[in-house]
Amino acid sequence: MVGQAPRGEVYARGLRHRCVFVLARDGEGRYFVHRRTPVKLVFPSLYDMFVGGVVGAGESYDEAALREAREELGVPGLPSPVPLFKFLYESPGGAQSWWSYVYEVRCEQPVSPQPEEVAWHAFLTAAELEHRLADGTWQWVPDGLAAWERLRAFEGPRGPGPA
Repeated sequence: MVGQAPRGEVYARGLRHRCVFVLARDGEGRYFVHRRTPVKLVFPSLYDMFVGGVVGAGESYDEAALREAREELGVPGLPSPVPLFKFLYESPGGAQSWWSYVYEVRCEQPVSPQPEEVAWHAFLTAAELEHRLADGTWQWVPDGLAAWERLRAFEGPRGPGPA
């Protein structure tokens, strides 16, 4: 069944919904990484290598990816993100799930992230990002980790690297 519900109700009731994940890379191929603000409804204060969010009612995945990337990066003239693949994210234990579409966008302009969304940010090289993922000092959003692992498989044995 397909329906509409306010975002808070969707999360509270564990309703399956649609989300976009946008991997933003700068002119040098580095990845935009950020820590979410502590007031976020889902995964507050955790780190993420994607920007994105919930697809709105009547909105396409492509429209949502562009809107979310522009909003979260604070770059109004950002080009349209390139769609890569879809997958179904299911949280451990299956309490929450969402249809997810992963995109990539090149962001060569200076970023000015929304302070309501992003508490800290930097562009990291592939090696720096992999180090942060492996060393365990940063706590990552679980859906972003799932998307990252699928992206690594999608990109082949080389995995994500300089574009």
